[in-house]
Amino acid sequence: MGFLLRWLFAFLLLSATFNPTEWNYVKWAQANFSDQLPLAVLLGLLLLVGYIIYLRATLRSIGTFGMILVIAVVAALLWVLYDWGWLTLEDTTQNTWIGLVALSVVLGIGLSWSHVRRKLSGQADMDDVDE
Repeated sequence: MGFLLRWLFAFLLLSATFNPTEWNYVKWAQANFSDQLPLAVLLGLLLLVGYIIYLRATLRSIGTFGMILVIAVVAALLWVLYDWGWLTLEDTTQNTWIGLVALSVVLGIGLSWSHVRRKLSGQADMDDVDE
């Protein structure tokens, strides 16, 4: 359940920033930047804090190589789905959602990896504090 929540929050962070609908920060900020500058800056900074938390935790737990490896596994899965005919890549809206899911999986795994490693090996990271 913990991984699903971490993945869901990563997906919400990414999709709140940008998605193919009109309900995202990028489109809202572009349309309202001159009228709502303080709110646009505040929301942008809140999103930035979320990204810093997720990226820092991901880089500390699985590192750059781990991120590349998770992206490669997700890309291989998408390739298999495309090869079997279960996935088409003609719809740009669908491709954007697939990209958001793929990136959120990377961030969700990165935020969860220390917990997984501790359960599998029984060893805590040096930065872990007794719970």
